[in-house]
Amino acid sequence: MRILFIGDIFGSAGRRIVREHFHHIVEANQVELVIANAENAAGGFGLTPSLADEFFEMGVDVMTTGNHVWDKRELVEYFKGGERGARVLRPVNMQPGLPGTGVYEGCTKSGVDYAVVSLMGRVFMNGTNDPFHAINETLAGIKARVVVVDFHAEATSEKVAMGWHLDGRVTAVLGTHTHVPTADERVLPGGTAYITDVGMSGPYDSVIGVEKELVLNRFLTGMPGKFEAAKGNPKMCAVLIDCEVGLGRANNIQRLMLGE
Repeated sequence: MRILFIGDIFGSAGRRIVREHFHHIVEANQVELVIANAENAAGGFGLTPSLADEFFEMGVDVMTTGNHVWDKRELVEYFKGGERGARVLRPVNMQPGLPGTGVYEGCTKSGVDYAVVSLMGRVFMNGTNDPFHAINETLAGIKARVVVVDFHAEATSEKVAMGWHLDGRVTAVLGTHTHVPTADERVLPGGTAYITDVGMSGPYDSVIGVEKELVLNRFLTGMPGKFEAAKGNPKMCAVLIDCEVGLGRANNIQRLMLGE
């Protein structure tokens, strides 16, 4: 079984580059499950219901998010809106009682059961509980063998530690949030595909997606200012994962970075 995971879709440039490559990648690689981190899809900050619907229509099966999940408040109502709302995840280790869910369990068209977990780190991050104990509790309730974890975290050490913590227990641990792709993709000894950060699907003529002049001004002057999503040099960053359905073990992970 082949899985496609698309890194943080950032703004209109990210949406455009993903649309440009999506169908060719899915068809050429016989992808059966598509997951995308979409928390920055709406102008670089948050996700709207209309954009979520657009991604579903394109062929994305499940969307993960992170610390920007609440930036577009209308998504709160979308979480309550039935089957599609259940396939947009917020981090599972946020405070109890918040809208939405952090886990989706589904079945592919060929009948393969799978689960997707949205998990967020807490080193240099706010608003989450301990991700290590949270994922232990979450996995205890999942029956599927194929399990993909999006670990949305800032610290490299926390991401690497999570990879080792879950090795042999999940199919893949895929880092997001820093918007910079790392070159450490590998299958760990227990059969878990791992990468510290998949990278951003968005404008690389920028500072992690934002117009570079605006960020430079803040660093040079210390003055606050409104950030805007850049548009130049868009690239789609993603990974392809091959796994054994019966065991849920990965046997390959391939990094992709595609321009216009």
